[in-house]
Amino acid sequence: MSADELIAAIAPAVPGAAYVALASADAAMTPTIGVPREFIVQTCRALQGPGLEFVAFSDVTAVDFHPNRQPRFDLVYHLVSPHRRARVRLKVQINEQDAIATLTSLYPGAGWPERELYDLFGLVFDGHADLRRLMMPDEWEGHPLRKDYPVQLRKDAQTYMPLQVTAEEFQANLERDRYQRSAAKPAPPAPGAPAGKG
Repeated sequence: MSADELIAAIAPAVPGAAYVALASADAAMTPTIGVPREFIVQTCRALQGPGLEFVAFSDVTAVDFHPNRQPRFDLVYHLVSPHRRARVRLKVQINEQDAIATLTSLYPGAGWPERELYDLFGLVFDGHADLRRLMMPDEWEGHPLRKDYPVQLRKDAQTYMPLQVTAEEFQANLERDRYQRSAAKPAPPAPGAPAGKG
């Protein structure tokens, strides 16, 4: 089904939702629908219904376009209908101060991906039973995947690395390793000293 056909199928079940069929490079394989933030749960419930059966949650991710773009973020959901062997992509635009309803009541597998988005982007999912950091330590400040997150490590890109060492470098490495091994060997026991446990 195309995005327009999916919209026609779910629109009667979600009155008031203004859906948009979005263009994508893989539209024939995965139609993309723009969904208003406040209708995400009702939309997914309609997509789970008879005839469509998008009952499997694949993933959710986010894109931070820029702090000056309004709305700043796109949330991107992928749902699968195993019965129909079909996929659908849902895009929801959201600002950083907005919250969006969790999908864990419909798709329990959404729990950890939503926590990841909370951790790395600072996006809040209303109704999530355990919304806390997933990847960063609890005391971490900020959200590392935001475009305005300060980059703290400055390192020049390495553009050249030798693929093999010269004969002199090889010999020097051998001598260094031989020295390190001999320095690490325990000294032999003194004559007449009791043998240690082995």
